[in-house]
Amino acid sequence: MTPQEFHVRFARYPEDLPQLRAVREPVFIVEQAVPPELEWDELDPVSVHVLACDTSGAPVGTARLTPDHTIGRMAVLPTWRGQGVAAAMLETLIERAVELGYSALELHAQTHAIGLYERFDFEAFGPEYEEAGIPHRSMRRALPSEPIDRTLRETDSAHELGALTLSILGHARRQLAIYTRDLDPTLLGTPDAIEALRRFVTGTRDAHVRILAHDLRRAVRESHGIIALTQRLPSRISIRVIEDEPDTQYAAAFTLNDRGYVFRPNATRSEASACFHDPARQRQLLGYFNEVWERARPASELRPL
Repeated sequence: MTPQEFHVRFARYPEDLPQLRAVREPVFIVEQAVPPELEWDELDPVSVHVLACDTSGAPVGTARLTPDHTIGRMAVLPTWRGQGVAAAMLETLIERAVELGYSALELHAQTHAIGLYERFDFEAFGPEYEEAGIPHRSMRRALPSEPIDRTLRETDSAHELGALTLSILGHARRQLAIYTRDLDPTLLGTPDAIEALRRFVTGTRDAHVRILAHDLRRAVRESHGIIALTQRLPSRISIRVIEDEPDTQYAAAFTLNDRGYVFRPNATRSEASACFHDPARQRQLLGYFNEVWERARPASELRPL
């Protein structure tokens, strides 16, 4: 399924109340049969609300952060589930909580959604219980005290490019997406880069690395470390080869983790821009990556003999 475009913004309460209702009432009151008197409460007017909207501005998801440091009322319309909407809203509210100086966050997770929150470092505690007839578990996570690093970095130094790439590899939570011409042996084939990838895929639950490459012949010929790692861990690292026009004419290269990126407009040069926390730009690049991924062929030539 091709990802649909959306953006997340902070809602203005009560001006955006109709948009909040347009998501929460179909999801909670109609779909999940939550009584209306339980859905809307005294915390709504004093909470931080976010809205996920499609390209026309129509609401497709919402969530809130209450003054008692709790995230809740996470709702996504059915046709938008599986598109990353809940994760984007959750990340936005976590960022705001850090900005507000909160030391920790809690939430009441519907049991089917526990996996989503675990990917953002929430941990379940206590027994399962029911809220509005729906099974829940309480979850908690500590928040970093340091500010989020949104600095845009630009360089034309091969050394700095390597350091930025290692930082992106080393701070991945769940996913890495790498778009490269030939696996960049001087960038991605160094012992430090291979070790960062190995630590990520062996030490992170549900970790997955996807790599798109134009040409693997040099990597195979020179026994690139990523190839050996892929052969040992094929369920964690996937490589596909770009063969279709106009994908083969794309000149750039980039490495993405869950929140940041390193981008080179020309894959053969060291000029690059990077940001460790820019979800909007990361999603834009990931959207293009996903489109090409669907067209590319699996690198079957890398299977171990």
